[in-house]
Amino acid sequence: MTLRLILMRHAKSSWSDPTQEDHQRPLNGRGQRSATALGAWLRENDYIPDQILSSSSRRTQETGERLNLDAETSYLDALYHAGPDQMQGTLQAATGRCVLMLGHNPGIAYFAHDLVAMPPDHARFQDYPTCATLVADFTVDSWQDVRPRTGQVVDFVIPRELTDG
Repeated sequence: MTLRLILMRHAKSSWSDPTQEDHQRPLNGRGQRSATALGAWLRENDYIPDQILSSSSRRTQETGERLNLDAETSYLDALYHAGPDQMQGTLQAATGRCVLMLGHNPGIAYFAHDLVAMPPDHARFQDYPTCATLVADFTVDSWQDVRPRTGQVVDFVIPRELTDG
């Protein structure tokens, strides 16, 4: 059996209100456009998750909403600025065959690097910019069986490849 993981960093957030708590920052206009474009890209490529595991922050929630995907969604405090170990633990409890995980840097970038056997040949994979998205397959029957360096990269994209900014 093959399980698919889609790892996405939240879209670009707004810093217009310096008094706003980090957890409550919304997307800015560019982030809104990027998330919408990524949702279209996922649908066009038939990368359709049946489960979304998202950080509870406002910007990850807004990113997920703008993807416009019909999937069971959980907003988890445990994924807010989570590191790779926390992300791995959360993924192990997933129930979908294709799971989209929405998170934050640096944790999501480290997690992506830890999971794949061979990184994609893409200059931006190392820094994982906002709304960067990795699609990786694992030849396992359960998310509990996913191990580091076993994911096979299917695709990797950043918003600037899909939009004008």
